[in-house]
Amino acid sequence: VDKMAGISTSFLAFFILVLCCCASNMVQATEYAVYKDPKQTLGARIKDLMKRMTIEEKIGQMVQIERANATAEIVNKFYIGSVLSGGGSVPAPQATTRQWIDTVNKIQEGALSTRLGIPMIYGIDAVHGHNNVYNATIFPHNVGLGVTRQVHEKIGIATAREVRATGIPYAFAPCIASYSEDPKIVRAMTEIISGLQGDLPDKSWLGRPYVGGKDNVAACAKHYAGDGGTVNGINENNTIVSQHELLSIHMPAYYNSIIKGVSTIMASYSSLNGVKMHANQELLTGITSPPHANYTYSIQASILAGIDMVMVPYDYPEFIDGLTNLVNKNVIPVSRIDDAVKRILRVKFTMGLFENPLADDSQADLLGAQEHRELAREAVRKSLVLLKNGKSPYAGPVLPLPRKALRILVAGTHADNLGYQCGGWTIEWQGLGGNNLTYGTTILKAIKDTVDPSTQVVFNENPDPAFINSDDFAYAIVVVGEQPYAETFGDNLNLTLPAPGPDIITNVCSHIKCVVVVVSGRPLVIEPYLESMDALVAAWLPGTEGRGVADVLFGDYGFTGKLARTWFKRVDQLPMNVGDAHYDPLFPFEFGLTTQPIKQT
Repeated sequence: VDKMAGISTSFLAFFILVLCCCASNMVQATEYAVYKDPKQTLGARIKDLMKRMTIEEKIGQMVQIERANATAEIVNKFYIGSVLSGGGSVPAPQATTRQWIDTVNKIQEGALSTRLGIPMIYGIDAVHGHNNVYNATIFPHNVGLGVTRQVHEKIGIATAREVRATGIPYAFAPCIASYSEDPKIVRAMTEIISGLQGDLPDKSWLGRPYVGGKDNVAACAKHYAGDGGTVNGINENNTIVSQHELLSIHMPAYYNSIIKGVSTIMASYSSLNGVKMHANQELLTGITSPPHANYTYSIQASILAGIDMVMVPYDYPEFIDGLTNLVNKNVIPVSRIDDAVKRILRVKFTMGLFENPLADDSQADLLGAQEHRELAREAVRKSLVLLKNGKSPYAGPVLPLPRKALRILVAGTHADNLGYQCGGWTIEWQGLGGNNLTYGTTILKAIKDTVDPSTQVVFNENPDPAFINSDDFAYAIVVVGEQPYAETFGDNLNLTLPAPGPDIITNVCSHIKCVVVVVSGRPLVIEPYLESMDALVAAWLPGTEGRGVADVLFGDYGFTGKLARTWFKRVDQLPMNVGDAHYDPLFPFEFGLTTQPIKQT
């Protein structure tokens, strides 16, 4: 591994390809060239291709642009090396697999029509399933998967297949910092890379990039490094750590990722001890702040520090001109450009892009496959954490709930809202509300499908006391939480349960037996309402398969989840992690009550 760097979805963002020697493939051509011959060694093919490339063609390989302006003509003109779909960037609303494949192939044809026919690599954020795509399986977010301590490699396999079903060979995943506060859990969760890329062959050299075939995708470990430890949890903020803390907390999962052959690593736009990661001379590179204050210097410092490919979704002509001028003036040596392009080509050869540059629809039926949805449902079950079960030790447990009752109440803003279940980075960058964004099952629908046919399920999102008292409800299930968000839009310094959640809990739980299910991307201030609840479940952001929640509420499966992060009492306690001197949580790390499956007639 030569160097590490990455992409950030900010104004100027970068990624480096982590690479060494691997096997490769190529397309046929009328004129023999070593780089087009899959029987030649990887080193020979790279060397042959490199000596044929102009400086313009090399710089083009270092550029990644957004799908929205990536026509075949532009890709051809600028020799673009990579294209991405950002959050919400789709060929059409509710695009089919055929539309995705056609879009990727049309752009690819522009790359193949260049003088040397170097294929571009298309990437997308598939961070909890193929989340940009309509009808894809949406898995629980990493905050929930960390609870499971398992199923992550299987999820990687399913995600890779669904990404490939749309003709895309590269996923900007996993976001490894979001699984847990415990680096041991985070390291274990990097097994998802093996699922995405395929298991390394026997006797493979550790640290070499590896993509197993057309069922797999290139993965991207992100965001390097320390993005999970910023002050107040603010996006793109400063992470203040000692060298020991950096190496023991934030770095181990990247070591594991490289050992597993991860193809790329994405740099964080946050800072480390006051120095922007893109300006960290020891760990990465340099960049100016605010962005674009000295763009030429940003290009110079970043490329010289080892950034290989630059994500410039829309302003790519300025970047290309700037980098070309720096090379022409000998500010950046051609040897540095060659260094970057060699690594980019290694990953492309390794993935088989030269032999199979165009996608087909042979795997189209894998998008949203029932097998994948069942896996997501299993992941939901295992991600749930039971935080309370009974108002007192003497009252007896409330869960699992009886399926058969005269009448039950389901309330809350998140009970019948698929978009809220799925959270941010779903169809749109910031996510969506409502039930029309994609295919899936809400928690309300799952409850109705699970209870006895004789049980009347009454849904009222925000019932008042008069309504609650007007019917003889056996019990209530209250589902509340956060609205979707991503990145900076999720910054929150109070972490309170959003309105009208607290009022719904108070109104319902003060009148009838209630189970509260919290749908959120993080622990929230819940202590003020805890006493009124009979039971409390942390469901995190479960995704499209709401039946996984009902499976456990009604006892088909037991609760097994253990907290992968500390649940605080008050925000003034933060930051607070297990082992801290001031550790006084509401629910400690690894807390989680359990129940046993039951058979109900």
